[in-house]
Amino acid sequence: MIELDVLAWAVLACGALLAGFAKTALPGAGTLCVAIFAAVLPARESTGALLVLLIVGDLFAVWMYRHDVDWRTLRRLVPGVLAGMVVGAVFLGSSTDDVVRRVIGTILLALLGFALWQRRAKARSDAVASPSRAAGYGYGTLGGFTTMVANAGGPVMSLYLLSMRLPVKAFLGTTAYFFFAVNLAKLPFQIGLGLLDAQIFAISAALVPLVVVGAFAGRWLATRISQRFFEVAVLVLTGVGAANLLI
Repeated sequence: MIELDVLAWAVLACGALLAGFAKTALPGAGTLCVAIFAAVLPARESTGALLVLLIVGDLFAVWMYRHDVDWRTLRRLVPGVLAGMVVGAVFLGSSTDDVVRRVIGTILLALLGFALWQRRAKARSDAVASPSRAAGYGYGTLGGFTTMVANAGGPVMSLYLLSMRLPVKAFLGTTAYFFFAVNLAKLPFQIGLGLLDAQIFAISAALVPLVVVGAFAGRWLATRISQRFFEVAVLVLTGVGAANLLI
């Protein structure tokens, strides 16, 4: 049995607020939620607890950004994501918490470095090339893998969508539909691995109202944020989340 004191519930409450906010405003903040939940709950079980809250946040994000979706980008990601989720399920079932954290953190830092190099190269050139189909498969596979093992697929997808130069609302709408589908697909794996049982579900259910509050707060901010600030914030949050997983 998992026993939580007042401080633990307060920390989880902050994580739930941030989960809703990340879904409708700053996707990169989702990695911080992973760290918060893993600090209070056993790391593997924390993925199941957070998954329930992420799905709730997905529902609100899909509704709020239902008219702002780049379907072509989503279709390009599907094959790689499915492959990555299968590999991630196998990895999660055979790895320790420390290995999971360090692998995800290393992947995120490598992708962040590549994204910064890519943005710098584009700033020096008038030509802005869209990512290739192969890049879509690669990011999709990494996104499926990281979201399965640590609910940390948000930064991977954020870096890919930043390279697509999508406007803020299109970015958020595409992310919302992508993760709603992916997170629903993850449920059977999480239950089968024993990471989402009745007790973990009860903890998540108690935190759902805070996800809703965070989602509406995020929507309010998204209508007022500039494109440049949004892109910089996503990159910074990705770096913070990756570093935290490695510490």
